[in-house]
Amino acid sequence: MDVPPASASSPAPGAGPGLDQRAELSEFLRTRRARLKPEDVGLPSYGRARRVPGLRREELAQLAGVSVAYYTRLEQGNGRNVSAEVLEAIARALRLTDAERAHLTHLAKPKQQRGRHAVRAQQVRPELRQLLDSIDTVPAYITGRRTDVLAYNSLASALFGDWDRMPARERNWARLVFLRPDYRELFVEWDGKASDIVGYLRMDAGCHTDDPLLASLVGELSMKSGTFRRLWAAHDVKEKSHGVKRMRHPLVGELTLSFETFRLVDDADQSLITYHAEPGSPSADALRLLASWSAETTAARPA
Repeated sequence: MDVPPASASSPAPGAGPGLDQRAELSEFLRTRRARLKPEDVGLPSYGRARRVPGLRREELAQLAGVSVAYYTRLEQGNGRNVSAEVLEAIARALRLTDAERAHLTHLAKPKQQRGRHAVRAQQVRPELRQLLDSIDTVPAYITGRRTDVLAYNSLASALFGDWDRMPARERNWARLVFLRPDYRELFVEWDGKASDIVGYLRMDAGCHTDDPLLASLVGELSMKSGTFRRLWAAHDVKEKSHGVKRMRHPLVGELTLSFETFRLVDDADQSLITYHAEPGSPSADALRLLASWSAETTAARPA
């Protein structure tokens, strides 16, 4: 079961220009600097006399071994001529994670822009669709840019809310999590899921600031969800990898499932995500029951 490529990548109504790359770089560095306390990096703290949250620009520049003027230009969004060595020194001073280091590099030294309204079509290879259809005991799906769900198997649809009946545009994790109340019930730790989704979307934004559809999605979610606005303003980034999610399914009850992420070698924007339960656990029994229900429901539907 997959979203037709044209639907997955057609411009949304009102889609405008992409995100402001200079502003993104500036705000990211400001928020990373603000979260560090002087004592975190071995610098003296002056208590109440200190008027700025986190480190001062001068202190960060000293830690990174660059001039204050140089760092100030970078924090103002001017990363055009910054070297990889300087970026690495600043990343070390800010104590960035691997995902944050990659994000900083994407923002400071963006790839060649394709033009404001150039949106590459997202297409799933037929062989991958066949692979998804052949997996009947593990929920599996493929995500692309902007957290779009590009293809999925029947068990993933049954687990995450009957994706078959949703319009293609709505099969997007950011929209699902922030705009649908039933997903607040589905994920036991909804706050963590919401934070993860924003982190993934921020990572995508760093790689594709010229994407008008992504900017449109961010604008829509910012208008409709106060939680999204707050999380987006934090500028936290995250790469999807592996972990555990607890869910409360309306048909089979609570499940604890581990997920794994496999990024496609021939398209770094696409990833295969699988969920599985510990063998012999109540979650495994619930997943088998859901698979049986899904198979019966699929067979009963008209072709």
